[in-house]
Order: sequence, then C-alpha cells, then structure tokens
Amino acid sequence: MLKDERLVQHQPTQYPTSEELSIGKIKFKAFDLGGHQIARRVWKDYYAKVDAVVYLVDAYDKERFAESKKELDALLSDEALANVPFLVLGNKIDIPYAASEDELRYHLGLTNFTTGKGKVNLADSNVRPLEAFMCSILRKMGYGDGFKWLSQYYTSNRLVVS
Repeated sequence: MLKDERLVQHQPTQYPTSEELSIGKIKFKAFDLGGHQIARRVWKDYYAKVDAVVYLVDAYDKERFAESKKELDALLSDEALANVPFLVLGNKIDIPYAASEDELRYHLGLTNFTTGKGKVNLADSNVRPLEAFMCSILRKMGYGDGFKWLSQYYTSNRLVVS
C-alpha cells in the first residue's frame, strides 16, 4: 500500500480497508479491496462510492495474466463503472523478467484501447479514460505518473485500489 509517499509492506489484503493517501499534491481516500477470490465478492459494494479505479497487476506473475484480464474485463464491462476512469498499474518492474508495458498491454487486452498518457480532453466524448503505467512500488517509481494522469479525470477524492 502507498501511504504519504512512503512504502508500507504488508500481507495481502484480507478485508477491505481505506486510508487517506497523498502523492505529491494529489490527496485522496483509497479503498484497498484486495484481489484474491473471496475479496472480489465485495467489489460491487464499493462501486457507488468510487470516482476512479486503480487496477494493480503483478507484472512478474505472468501465469496470472489470464486471470487478471478476466477480472479487468468484468470491471470494464460493468455498467455501474461505465464512466469511471481506470488506471492499470503493472507493478514489480524492478524484478528481472517482469513483463514490459507492451507485454502487459497485450495480455490484458489493452493494446489500442487506452486513451493516452498526456492530457487528453475526453469531456465531449463518450470514452472512458483508461491507461496503463508500469511501476515499482518497492522502488517508489512509476506510480506517481499514473496517479497524476488519473487526477485529471476525477473531481472528488474517492479511489478504489485493487
């Protein structure tokens, strides 16, 4: 979990938690719902409370990419989240042989479906902001760019991190 730009190591999420986070000038309330099978059952309970979703993928654990894609596809196709921006973070790029950004995009079905990393005005379109960034939570790199990108698309401060 990220907290005030410090790294906090912990066990995988056992039950939903929330905390106030700050990355640079961006402050928000994050809900860590976990990604294991039992935790996924409560994800829908939080949809009405969120303005953006951060989907964290272990870029080193390539054997679980198909499972990650299935869950991401389900979230992206859910009507309750139709207008919610999505930030996909490929974590653990500090580990040798972790997936590259292109590889992650391919396996998650994001190739040609993301909206661009710069400031892209989507206000007059019916396109949901969706982008992938590679990061290393351990090395404190990459995720800041993702959150800065995401901050241009939501106006309140509720965020789901799963």
